[in-house]
Amino acid sequence: MWWDALLDPLRGKAVTIPPMDGAFRPNSELETAELFAEVARPEAIVLHEGRLLVASGAEIQAYPLEGGAAVTLHRFETAISALASLGDGGLAVGLEAGELRLVGGRCDGRVITEVAGRRLHAPTAIAAGGDGVLFVTDGSARHRAGDWQNDLMDRGASGAVLRVDLIEGDSRLIADGLAWPAGILIEPDRSLVVAEASRHRLVRLTIDGRGKPTPLLANLPGYPARLTRAVGGGAWLTLMAPRNRLVELVLTERAYREDMVANVDRDLWIAPQMSSGNSFLEPLQCGGVVTMGVRKPWAPGRSYGLVARLDSHFRPVASLHSRADGRRHGIKDVVEIGGVLFVASRGGNAILEIETGVA
Repeated sequence: MWWDALLDPLRGKAVTIPPMDGAFRPNSELETAELFAEVARPEAIVLHEGRLLVASGAEIQAYPLEGGAAVTLHRFETAISALASLGDGGLAVGLEAGELRLVGGRCDGRVITEVAGRRLHAPTAIAAGGDGVLFVTDGSARHRAGDWQNDLMDRGASGAVLRVDLIEGDSRLIADGLAWPAGILIEPDRSLVVAEASRHRLVRLTIDGRGKPTPLLANLPGYPARLTRAVGGGAWLTLMAPRNRLVELVLTERAYREDMVANVDRDLWIAPQMSSGNSFLEPLQCGGVVTMGVRKPWAPGRSYGLVARLDSHFRPVASLHSRADGRRHGIKDVVEIGGVLFVASRGGNAILEIETGVA
């Protein structure tokens, strides 16, 4: 709140996070959801020509919607960090190497490494605007797409939103100075809604890049990732990791962060994670203590599974959870198809399916 800034000089900086309440009230919808497919660390999913495409490592795998064995559609030299289906039958693929690769369609084989004079470092999300126009979020000017925690510990704010016209060649910078933009959605009025992960918020941008980002939804209880349109209106928002007080405290301590980054394995940092409970060396997170081999579902954890349903004004109205004692954490992407929500759990190595009841 605004009064925290006034009191901080007297009491020290307040370390607060929003509670899981209201539309974010915990449940076990993700943990109990049907398993569609086991996939190693799924990064992105899209509907493409009647099949569900899943980016896993350096591969794009295609799954029939009715279930069945996957087919490896494409394989790249480096891991995939973003994926979008294009209207001409092609795919736009973001790569960890800092490239935007076009596969199929009229721009097949095209490789983009620079947009409007900015070198791509971390393509995190892609939205197809029609007529050969793409909007790309570049998470950082320093770190690659897989190094979000590094950027967070650096208190980075060098991310950008870029416009790429594949036909006319008109590329431009829409916005920069963003703190790890990780998701993007094109609105019917042609404005852009962007998930700014490290500032725990959604912002609106004008499509021509004029004006400053306008906050839409702030102080989220986790780090937002991708956005996708919901059937019947509104949107789905994934949150790839939870916030907690210990991480918020570490973010205020520069010397501690620098020492930790330099000397501790990243999986053991006091930082948000896509999965947890994998090693006894992991640091404790507030009350997230395993007692007699049992972790309580309400204990603050290092990882969490969370998808939020937003209305047409981007207000949260419902949510799906895998709690601290669950395994289906690190939700990176969702897509709703014919009354079924497909959910990519990177931490749980799974694609889940949940009936929404909206066809």
